[in-house]
This record gives sequence, structure tokens and C-alpha cells, in this order.
Amino acid sequence: MALDPNQRFGLRTAQMTPAEARAAEIDVGLRQYMLRVYNYMASGLALTGIVAFGVASSETAMQAIFGTPMFWLVALAPIGMVFFLSARIHALKATTAQALFWVYAGLMGLSLASIFIVYTGTSIARVFFITAGVFAAMSLYGYTTKRDLSGWGSFLFMGLIGVLIAIVVNIFLQSAALEFVISVVGVLVFVGLTAYDTQAIKSMYLESDSGEVYTKKAVLGALKLYLDFINLFIMLLHLFGQRE
Repeated sequence: MALDPNQRFGLRTAQMTPAEARAAEIDVGLRQYMLRVYNYMASGLALTGIVAFGVASSETAMQAIFGTPMFWLVALAPIGMVFFLSARIHALKATTAQALFWVYAGLMGLSLASIFIVYTGTSIARVFFITAGVFAAMSLYGYTTKRDLSGWGSFLFMGLIGVLIAIVVNIFLQSAALEFVISVVGVLVFVGLTAYDTQAIKSMYLESDSGEVYTKKAVLGALKLYLDFINLFIMLLHLFGQRE
């Protein structure tokens, strides 16, 4: 008679030493934790895409958002929510943290609706799949590598600050050459951050965490990877997107 996965796992652990069995249990818990992180992230991306496409399909909605001062609310609210969630998630209930993450993903969808005006739908889809492939490869590297990536942190942070400053400067310069440089450097920074953040999220896992803490860690991890994916997508879109 065939055994189900839980029975097979129990049989394997019964044949192990206590230390090996304990390590195996932690490994299973870690995989479940990372799966929840990725599920939250993927759900957030799906919500963002649905909202962006829905808004872009409505001329009335586009005019209401991008033709009025409401644009600044849509553009700045997600930034404020990222800082709030990152700084206060320890004090929030898990259900509140989840709800704020969904609200954030929805707001990002409103903000990103404009890409459907600037770029063709075909090129957006193509760049999305390129982004997904690069992200998956680097996240897998961050999860599986034995190398300590913590040393990348300061370098990547400085690169991120440099990219943000350059973006602000280019708002006034409107330089195509500078935009190209920003996009190339941005891709390198967010590719590195994907691996770095994945390893950092993995290291946050503790088997002893309560259900509340476990969920909040998963939401925070999903938020970090979501940001890495979205920013990598935008940088690649600037490089490879075909304009309308």
C-alpha cells in the first residue's frame, strides 16, 4: 500500500538520529515558511496587475487619477505605506499587516496603470516574463547558496541610494543617456537585492515563532521581494520596453 507524504516523512525521521530528525523537521518548516512568503508576494503581484490593467482599460479612471492632483496621492501613498509597514509591523496584528499589504499592492496597481499608455501590451508581457525568470534564478541562488551574502548589504544600499538620487536629478534633466545608465545600474542593484533579501528572509525563520509572528515575518518578507520584483520589472521595462 502506498504511503502518503506525511507517512513517508515519519518513516524517514524514525530512521534518523535525534539531531538529524530535528534538522529535517526544521527544513520542512522553513520550506513551508518560504512558500508562504512567495505565495503572498505572487498574490500581491497578481492584484497589482489586475488593478493596473483595469484602470488602464478605463479612460474615466485614467483621467481621474493622472489628470488631477490625485496622481500625487497615488504616487506617494505606496512609499509612505512601505515605511509604515517596515517600521511598525512588529506592533501590528498579523491580519492588519496582511490587509495593509493588499492595500499597498492595490495602490501600486493604480500607480503602474500608466505603463499601459507608454508601452505596448506585448512588450510589457515580454518584460514581465524576463523579470520573472531573472527574479526566480536570483531568489533560488539566495535560498540555496552557502555563501554569506550579508556583506552585499552596504554596497547594494549605496547603489540604491545612488539610483534614487539619479532618478530625482533626471526629472529635471530629462536625459535619455542618464535614464539608460540608471536603468542598467538599477537592474544590477535589484538583481543583487533579490538574492540578498531572499537569504535574509530565510534567516528570519525560527521554528519557535508563534503563528502571529510567523505570519508577520512572511508578510514582511513578501513585501521585500515584491519591491525587488516591481523595481526590477520597471528598470527592465525602461531598457527593453517598446513604446506606443
